[in-house]
Amino acid sequence: MSPLRLFFRSPTALIGLGLFLIILVMAASAGWLFPKDPLSLAGRPLIWPFQNPRFPLGTDNSGRDIAAQIFHGARYSLLIGLVATVIAIIIGILIGAIAGYYGGWTDNVLMRVTEAFQTLPNFLLLLVLVAVFGSTITTVTIAIGIVSWPAPARLTRAEFLTLREREFVQAGRTLGLRDARLIFGEILPNALPPVIVYASIVMAVAILLESALAFLKLSDPNIASWGNLIGLGRDVLRVQWYVSAIPGVAILVTVLAVSLVGQGLNDALNPRLKGR
Repeated sequence: MSPLRLFFRSPTALIGLGLFLIILVMAASAGWLFPKDPLSLAGRPLIWPFQNPRFPLGTDNSGRDIAAQIFHGARYSLLIGLVATVIAIIIGILIGAIAGYYGGWTDNVLMRVTEAFQTLPNFLLLLVLVAVFGSTITTVTIAIGIVSWPAPARLTRAEFLTLREREFVQAGRTLGLRDARLIFGEILPNALPPVIVYASIVMAVAILLESALAFLKLSDPNIASWGNLIGLGRDVLRVQWYVSAIPGVAILVTVLAVSLVGQGLNDALNPRLKGR
């Protein structure tokens, strides 16, 4: 059975895909439903959800429309998660592929560098990078990608160690194919499935990392971030708890959707399940 059919046979994958499509629709329709700046003042502060039809999700401490921030925040969360994941996967694939293919001292050096990055917690290293280079959305996204590459690198290396002595690689060497062709043209396509599956985890963690930075007021304050909104609601958490709860639910649903899609991909690409 093809991986695509296996994916659509998985209830968890379909639930995750449905939730993810909802987030995508929110991001795509944000400019149409809320054409004004989501950070502009819209009404009096701290209107409860469903109390005023103009503000279905209420307003925050400053009188800004929470629904507008949620919809526009979907754009930034998906953008940050996607770009940071691409950065992390590219770096991880390059380092893991070179280490796994060549082995020896090359492998030792690259894996020691990888272990050095893994010694520090991701969030602590991210705080250092943001403190040094600033907290614009571009800097934060690149920094999240930089701190997230070690795990994809180790996964790619493990796949290359398994595949580099296979018959098709030996045949390529016999035909005189260059190392770059063997690495990126022959071995990498066979090593990609588990890396693609792991990318969903990287994306989920990237969204959480940006939200944590924003909660600590270390992310870009000029964007309608879900984390910024949660941080803003911290000051009124005991009374107007909805200011933090609504974006918290949005983050939860997004991370859950990405995780369920990743689980569905894992089940679909697992060779043990293809023969069922």
